Amino acid sequence: MREDVLRASLRCRRQILDLKARRILVARIAGSSQQEDLTRPPNCGGYGRIRHFDRDEGADWPEDPLPNDPTCKALGISENRLVKAQVFQCARCNCRCWYCFVPSELLRADPELSGWFDAGQLVEAYLNQPDRPHLIDLSGGNPGLVPEWAVWMARALGERGLGSDVYLWSDDSLTTDFYWRFLNDSDRECLRAFSNYGQVACFKGFDEASFAFNTGMDGELFRWQFEHMRGLLQLGVDLYGYVTLTCRDLTDITGRMSRFVDGLQSLDQCLPLRTVPLKIIRFGPTRP
Repeated sequence: MREDVLRASLRCRRQILDLKARRILVARIAGSSQQEDLTRPPNCGGYGRIRHFDRDEGADWPEDPLPNDPTCKALGISENRLVKAQVFQCARCNCRCWYCFVPSELLRADPELSGWFDAGQLVEAYLNQPDRPHLIDLSGGNPGLVPEWAVWMARALGERGLGSDVYLWSDDSLTTDFYWRFLNDSDRECLRAFSNYGQVACFKGFDEASFAFNTGMDGELFRWQFEHMRGLLQLGVDLYGYVTLTCRDLTDITGRMSRFVDGLQSLDQCLPLRTVPLKIIRFGPTRP
């Protein structure tokens, strides 16, 4: 099972990575069905969007402090209820979670709905935006397929003297070990040394049944997420977690949740304090 997932993930990686030219295939949001869910039109030539991260998730849900708190702490910003971000989305994912806000058309590396960019071009597109935010979010898709993206962006920001002015944030689905498989020591040190970099990794369920329900993948891969999280913790960056608390069966829910938190603490005693329940919101792809 693991080898099947690895082979599929490697195929996805090859579709969105031009290693020789240091380019990433970025989804074109303009003209896609995702544009209907946006409150503001796409920017950066249609390949970017502005997102407002609101920590207030409503009376029925705990606050979501990500990436607001890490961003504001790094940049010395006191008001952190609402944080604006410039988002770029890589054009491929190696899984298809039912609650994903991105339509499938933007997750299959369709050349008609995406474009190739190097980090310098993305940073320039960001700099050319009026009233640009101080947060850049590398989203997807699954940026964990191409960990080089975060490294290249960190270097591009540093080369332009923006290392202290911009907070770089990226997502990971905990379905690959590519930060260790493909990055070298210099790449990993770049991320550790870039103080304005943070990452969130998403646990796609709290046990085998929940994981299988959310992803459609074999539940035995649930434990694999903890191995990947252990590797990311060893990376030494500012790391956080999301968890999707959905399932079909509520039998022994207290015990199952306790075992999940025990699993987090087996990696780091304070990891539960950095792991946020992910609220599923109605977007075009999730309404059905």
